Amino acid sequence: MTTPAHRSVREDTSWVLAPLLELPHVIHAAVISGDGLVEGRSPELGRDSAEGAAAMISALQGAARTTTAAFAGRYDVKLRQTVIESDLGWVFAIPAGENTCLAVFAGPEVNMGVVTHQMQVQVATLGSKAMSRPTRSDSPA
Repeated sequence: MTTPAHRSVREDTSWVLAPLLELPHVIHAAVISGDGLVEGRSPELGRDSAEGAAAMISALQGAARTTTAAFAGRYDVKLRQTVIESDLGWVFAIPAGENTCLAVFAGPEVNMGVVTHQMQVQVATLGSKAMSRPTRSDSPA
């Protein structure tokens, strides 16, 4: 029996999750690529669970864009946020740069405004860090 191969993470962006995980009732958080790969995850979120959530968030983001486009009759849709409410809590997903999103899972009693505000702060931080890195052509060979 062989174990399934896991793709390696391009760059661990878990540092962006720490402030979110300090918020009351936030349980897990992840940075997810548009093709459903985990770029960073909270320490208590198992790898298999993170990969499953990443695949579903990626599909959900695509479905949300397509649904909005169908209702609006326009196809230049840019998502600002996707929110899921269940009896177990809330899932928030927001774009976090080119082909990436930030996702948070929180308990039912979470303050949604506080979480989504902090997510925006972390996305801005993630973007500024990405902009300060040298491009590949600028990197030493």
